[in-house]
Amino acid sequence: MTTALAAPATTVTAAGDPSTDMGGLSGLVLQLIDTMGEWGVALMLFVETVFPPIPSEVILPLAGFLAGAGRMNLVLVLVLATLGSYLGALVLYWLGAVIGFERTTRWLGRLPLVDEDDFRKAADWFHRHGKSAVFFGRFVPIVRSLISLPAGADRMHLGTFSVFTIIASGIWNSALVFLGAAFGTQYGKVEQYTEWIDRVLYVAIAAVVVTFVVRRVRRARAERADRAGAPGRGRRRAEPAED
Repeated sequence: MTTALAAPATTVTAAGDPSTDMGGLSGLVLQLIDTMGEWGVALMLFVETVFPPIPSEVILPLAGFLAGAGRMNLVLVLVLATLGSYLGALVLYWLGAVIGFERTTRWLGRLPLVDEDDFRKAADWFHRHGKSAVFFGRFVPIVRSLISLPAGADRMHLGTFSVFTIIASGIWNSALVFLGAAFGTQYGKVEQYTEWIDRVLYVAIAAVVVTFVVRRVRRARAERADRAGAPGRGRRRAEPAED
């Protein structure tokens, strides 16, 4: 009886803990997600929707990775991740409907790594494609998070908005979670590539920061150029005096 009870524990120990076995940045994120659990994934997806620079492309595969390794419930991760995405989308929808697109854009544009141009691109997408943009926009980076704001500002029917958001977010989340879960079943092999995974994460973070800085510098230069040219606008060249 003692031997039979001890056997499963030996198996678990041999399997290891992916959230602690992996080092570097990927290991740190895994530990964070593992500590917060499935509801933590919902919280991170909620924040990711309102604050786009935190990418679901990082959160969801790692959550799926832990689920595939048996550390989290796969179905619960999918349901709560989609719930978090939907609630975040509702916040932006409400801001657009109550406060308005321009005021919300100026307010959120002050957040770190957020650019007002991204909101305007999402609005252009919505105005070009109509209500379907809320569904298909969920599969487009940046637009996926911000499309809710112009939808709220234009008072899109909340029921239609909710259905499109939940279905599209569910599809997107499922794809990323299942991708991570497939690797999670082989985390012993994935551990060998931790260094490369970390490099990809570092490059992605650096790319976001550099892109943000470059865009801000270009905008500042354009604004200075506009201000410098403003005094000369509207002036008429002096006509030569007639004899």
